[in-house]
Amino acid sequence: MASERYDIIIIGSGPGGATMAWRLAKTGKRILLLERGDYLRRERENWDSRAVFVEARYQAPETWHSSSGASFHPGLHYFVGGNSKVYGAVLFRLRQEDFGEIRHKDGLSPAWPVGYDEFEPYYQAAEELYRVRGLRGEDPTEPPAPKPYAHPPISHEPRIQELFDGLRREGHHPFHLPVGAMLDEAADGQAAPHSACIRCATFDGYPCLVNGKSDAQVICVDPALRAHPNLTLLTNAFVERLTTDPSGHAVTGVEVIRHGEPLTFVADIVVVACGALSSALLLLRSANDAHPAGLANSSGQVGRNYMRHNNAAVMAISRTPNPTKFQKTLGLNDFYFGAEDWEYPLGHIQMLGKTDGVQVEADGLPAFLQWLPEKPFDWIARHSIDFWLTSEDLPLPQNRIYYRDGKVHLDLTETNTEGNMRLREKLRQLCGRLDIHPHLLDRTLYLGQDIPIGGTAHQAGTLRFGRDPASSVLDLACKAHDLDNLYVTDAGFFPSIGAVNPTLTIIANALRVADLIEARLKG
Repeated sequence: MASERYDIIIIGSGPGGATMAWRLAKTGKRILLLERGDYLRRERENWDSRAVFVEARYQAPETWHSSSGASFHPGLHYFVGGNSKVYGAVLFRLRQEDFGEIRHKDGLSPAWPVGYDEFEPYYQAAEELYRVRGLRGEDPTEPPAPKPYAHPPISHEPRIQELFDGLRREGHHPFHLPVGAMLDEAADGQAAPHSACIRCATFDGYPCLVNGKSDAQVICVDPALRAHPNLTLLTNAFVERLTTDPSGHAVTGVEVIRHGEPLTFVADIVVVACGALSSALLLLRSANDAHPAGLANSSGQVGRNYMRHNNAAVMAISRTPNPTKFQKTLGLNDFYFGAEDWEYPLGHIQMLGKTDGVQVEADGLPAFLQWLPEKPFDWIARHSIDFWLTSEDLPLPQNRIYYRDGKVHLDLTETNTEGNMRLREKLRQLCGRLDIHPHLLDRTLYLGQDIPIGGTAHQAGTLRFGRDPASSVLDLACKAHDLDNLYVTDAGFFPSIGAVNPTLTIIANALRVADLIEARLKG
């Protein structure tokens, strides 16, 4: 295999790489998809909250270092499908305004070099490919979309429907979350007998034992392998470096370590999609005489401008029991662009996967409940209503990933944290009017215990695209300015990140870039 030449090599099988492989496999070109991990094992622990959240069974066993010198474990998952194996599958389009310049208290979120109109048809295709279930017209911030969702939204269970109705009575605009799930609902809202998704409580943050979640493996990798013999997947293949011709104008080799054995592969086009952080690291460790600061790094921007959102996972206590299983169905964007008492954007609120007693115990009993004679972990879980809050952070050049003394370092200066705290207060005030105790308790396990530095799930921006090679790494086709045959299709290309999950934009961009590569292949 090492002596064979491919037309295209794709590095990484997360949403950016898997979608690219799925799309380009249709061209008939010989494609090699490299994944440093293996298939995630389907086992009982997939749905065990202690194994997933407390023991971090599926998290990569890596240690990185912060600017303060402290070590931490990044929230990375090396499997076929990448981080999408454990994501919540809420697949939003960026708001149309997110493509323009937005002012925050701490500075400007820069405009994209292309507008929403360029992405809209690819957003539609991405939603259809990943079987997103949603309803247009409920969310006042949603961008223009000429077509409806191809699949109806996932219905709310009774307690969440009460919350939905209560928010509307308060004058707000709750909406059904756009969720990628292979769920067919029966008339009573339960999963139909033939449905792949069974509407369980272990959808958000867990691997899906029954392959009912629209992750990159299930949607793209496996179907493409079945349909196209010209596509080859090689697992347990860590790409150590990329080599170039003496001029440095083209990638000529992909050097891999697999089971301790060095291998080299060659292709006309190389697509890097390891995740924004790992892709930047790959280019940095590929430095050579022609690229002494790292591959594609004449601008000095490789690894810089890192973003990961200001996220908060919180639990509130309902005054009445909340027996909901599939809780991730409701969102609220009424504060996305600001509020009456705050002129800057606040961000996005959505439901989170349902807390169970194991998670409550592992997080530590909330201080205000310590007076109870027994520690009622299961009681708290039965009454919990769980939320995820997302606010935009800014792409600072000093926020970067790099190597020093052979170790990975990640520098992070937080921005726009006040907006996230104000969003949290808006939610707290709403709870007090919706039959929910007005206290918000942090769910640290869901985020990971090394937050904020270890919270890398929404990583973006380390290889930004742009028109000017002096200030960007990639051109508008997401091809490296400095090399003729190197593309990037993970979230590294983002100039800014908005305040919604970046995954659908990664998928849409992969489809966009795949069209450009196909046109190039046709001459």
